[in-house]
Amino acid sequence: MKKSILITGGARSGKSALAERLVKQLGDRPVYIATAQAFDDEMTQRIAAHQARRGEEWHTISAPLDLVGALNESDGSQPRLVDCLTLWLTNLMLAERDVSGETADLLATLSKQLAPVVFVTNEVGSGIVPENRLAREFRDAAGALNQRVADACAEVYLAVSGQALKVKPNDNYF
Repeated sequence: MKKSILITGGARSGKSALAERLVKQLGDRPVYIATAQAFDDEMTQRIAAHQARRGEEWHTISAPLDLVGALNESDGSQPRLVDCLTLWLTNLMLAERDVSGETADLLATLSKQLAPVVFVTNEVGSGIVPENRLAREFRDAAGALNQRVADACAEVYLAVSGQALKVKPNDNYF
């Protein structure tokens, strides 16, 4: 397996822009695996802003549910950016899929990848305890998913105000 990297952080912390810069350093034809779905105007605008920032050199694969398939389809010589794991988790939960099984499949697939994979995810455990059951289930599932993917990655970074703080050491890329 080539190096895999996890970049986490709070909302609007700059994690996606950091991940994009890193992936571009790793290869000249980067692949963007998008997990977002545009269910409303705000999300449509966010997706458009991400696409505009990335530019034309990125090849985009939409994978709101089949992240494992997208990783297998895109594996080769070019680095991939998965943005983001928490949206993928949301999609799985709303589709009433087996989150634990899907996570296990993701980790098994990650261990077989030939090209680097950079994951973006949200750190959701630093806030207050949510008041409703679904939000608490999401927070708990996101924490478990993030921990398992972080364990499988060679490097982990925390994005804070657009800056990367190395949490799990290895080679420097920033």
